[in-house]
Amino acid sequence: VQLQASGGGSVQAGGSLRLSCVASRRTFSNNAMGWFRQVPGGEREFVGALNWRGDSASYAESVRGRFTASRDNAKIALYLQMNNLKPEDTAVYYCAAARFGRISTVRGNYQYWGKGTEVTVSS
Repeated sequence: VQLQASGGGSVQAGGSLRLSCVASRRTFSNNAMGWFRQVPGGEREFVGALNWRGDSASYAESVRGRFTASRDNAKIALYLQMNNLKPEDTAVYYCAAARFGRISTVRGNYQYWGKGTEVTVSS
């Protein structure tokens, strides 16, 4: 496993969680990194992404203003700060590394995927 997400859990609506994703065995400092999420029976959908430098970001409309992605290339880590969580944010969250350095919202452009971490938000 080259990417490992962690930090998921159960929270009430309005709460916060911070997800982490750590790379092992190789660096992804030249790759864009992203977060996706998936509910049972659903498609894996884009949540947010950063370019390789971490100075440009893109977010899904549903999370914009509530979620913030960041990365630490020195620590080979990607983070997702999730605030004001809603029940509809309940899903398994995955981190991924893109094939290139620019931002992409397209799942097919991500080459490396980690095991997900589960987030449950109760009302």
